[in-house]
Amino acid sequence: IVNSSQGSFAYNIAVFIILFITLLFANFAEAIAEARGKAQADSLRKTREETPARLCVGNKIETVSSSQLKKGDIFICEAGDTIPSDGEIIEGLASIDESAITGESAPVIREAGGDKSSVTGGTKVLSDQIKVKVTTEPGESFLDKMIALVEGASRQKTPNEIASVSYTHLRAHETP
Repeated sequence: IVNSSQGSFAYNIAVFIILFITLLFANFAEAIAEARGKAQADSLRKTREETPARLCVGNKIETVSSSQLKKGDIFICEAGDTIPSDGEIIEGLASIDESAITGESAPVIREAGGDKSSVTGGTKVLSDQIKVKVTTEPGESFLDKMIALVEGASRQKTPNEIASVSYTHLRAHETP
């Protein structure tokens, strides 16, 4: 007499193989996503650290690293430059490519004195020249916040994973 309430052996093997392959692909996809996130954070960090800034000191202009800029410093950007830090335009008008941040492919016009005078570090000046006053302290810029978000991002556990961990934890603390 064969007990068929549990399904045939071939059916059980097929279900096992399908579930096993699904688990492998899920882990593989998660590993790829994690690697891409780390690469993106490294890219943002590199942009923040390696962007040169032309700092205005009195009547002189010094080239420094963007990581050395602090709130209140004034720098100049021309066409082709990457904006080194978040700030407010105090002189000039420029066309700026913000696609790295907004995803919008059309450039925007930013000018001194208007409600569209703020610029974000990591964006690119496409035309003209602007003088910008830094409005954020080191470590508080938009790029710094993006790096923290990308590094801190983690996949949420499924209800089954949470239940499995809870059950294992309970079993480990049971007294015989």
